Amino acid sequence: MRSADEWFDAYGESHQNPTNEVIHWICVPAIVFATLGLLWCVPLPFAELVFGADLAAFANLGTLTMIGLLFGFYARLSLNIAAFMLLFTALCVWGILALEDSSFSLLWTCVIIFTVAWIGQFIGHHIEGKKPSFLEDLQFLFVGPAWLVHIIFKRLGLPY
Repeated sequence: MRSADEWFDAYGESHQNPTNEVIHWICVPAIVFATLGLLWCVPLPFAELVFGADLAAFANLGTLTMIGLLFGFYARLSLNIAAFMLLFTALCVWGILALEDSSFSLLWTCVIIFTVAWIGQFIGHHIEGKKPSFLEDLQFLFVGPAWLVHIIFKRLGLPY
């Protein structure tokens, strides 16, 4: 597996334009939220039997995917980034639960956010004049959020 710096350098090559960067700061977190929300809508079979009635609502493809990503990709990349992503995931779950309790449809809200955010991403790459990194390697879909976190850490002078 590449080192964190190797991933971030490769990802950063197609994210030099300031407008594209701003678009990514908005759209990448939105895509993560929407993806988690869409996967949240897919329950795991037998969740209530395995986890009990109280935890069954959290037993879905969204939580399973994020746990897998947090420990399977982000923790190998950087424990600090994994911790930040865990915090961001908790914030996303809070938003998802709020949406579920509202009059809005979680599914359709996430479909709209996902679609608009990806359109934004492609507009950003059009402005950049370079294709999205994930077209080279699908793992860059996971690197995008970590790349933003690493920028936060660098600006704060924290190790990533």
